[in-house]
Amino acid sequence: MFGFFKTSAARQVKKLQKEYESKLGEAMHAQRNGDIRSYSMLSEEADRLYRQLVAIKP
Repeated sequence: MFGFFKTSAARQVKKLQKEYESKLGEAMHAQRNGDIRSYSMLSEEADRLYRQLVAIKP
């Protein structure tokens, strides 16, 4: 009966997971290029996304 709520949550988890992985990749490239300030900012954003992801995941 309420299956549409589960698919919406699943989509949101998938979207957050994709954003999280993207931020981690960007952070890795910034670190390799020696841009530690950008690496720190991107890592912080990735951490924020991870905390949201953990809060939503069942």
